[in-house]
Amino acid sequence: MELTALGLLVLGVALAEPVSRAMARADWPSRDPVGALLLWQAIGLSGGMSLVGAGLAFGLAPLGTNVLVAGGVALTELGAGRFPELGVVHLLALVVALVMLGRLLFVLVTTTLRTLRTRRRHRDLLDVLATPWPAAPGTRVLDHPVPVAYCLPGRGSRLVVSAGVLDRLDTAGVRAVLAHERAHLSERHDLVVLPFVAWGATAPFVRGMVCAQLAVARLIEMRADDVGRDRCDGAELVRALKTVGGSAPAAALSSFTDALDARIARITAPPSSPSRASRVLVRAGSIVLIAAPLVALLLP
Repeated sequence: MELTALGLLVLGVALAEPVSRAMARADWPSRDPVGALLLWQAIGLSGGMSLVGAGLAFGLAPLGTNVLVAGGVALTELGAGRFPELGVVHLLALVVALVMLGRLLFVLVTTTLRTLRTRRRHRDLLDVLATPWPAAPGTRVLDHPVPVAYCLPGRGSRLVVSAGVLDRLDTAGVRAVLAHERAHLSERHDLVVLPFVAWGATAPFVRGMVCAQLAVARLIEMRADDVGRDRCDGAELVRALKTVGGSAPAAALSSFTDALDARIARITAPPSSPSRASRVLVRAGSIVLIAAPLVALLLP
């Protein structure tokens, strides 16, 4: 399995750095945000499996022809009270892989729990400070003059607008804002972002992971803009973004003000839709990326 381990290591490093950097710089994701988000998920999942799998494959190589067989042998030996016959280098690789996996899972769990606690406190505050808006069921209004609109995802999700939004936008503009935020909720963009937040916290020194996190955040805004433009007038959405864009609190999904002009230009002059062949290619590539490390680890 040494060659398998080497191949997985090369794949994992490539996905974490040059591939992520190139993907973040590419122009085509703006034409197909859904496909690009799927590909980003595949890059993150495949990269993680490859890096952890490389250590497992190399560490268990003396015990079998694939990870399942070798892992079974190791467990059998440990169950019989004997330590598996592994050299120092193989044992070190196995320890590194298990530490990496444990670190990633720990960060993912702690990030998730911290996010859930923050949202719960935020919901409790909203229930006290905000009032339901009869014109849009599920929406609450904060009595504040600054125009703010955002969503709070999760169980008992909230759509929030401030009194400043209702004062500055007409009905069509408010409808466009809510359509954008409802897209975040219905497509669970918070879950799309979460793994990349965990990756970034696990390996903040890897620039490709930072690029991935920022690129995914931009893409979910593009996707929500597309949904808002489809459901409402594009001019109204642009006016709403100019009024509200970038004002949401950090605890919720919010717009990136430094990219607001680019988003407005994209809504005003939508990019050409990708061809059917390119959409199929992106989605098929995502499946292949996820399957590749699994196949490598399970086949002899």
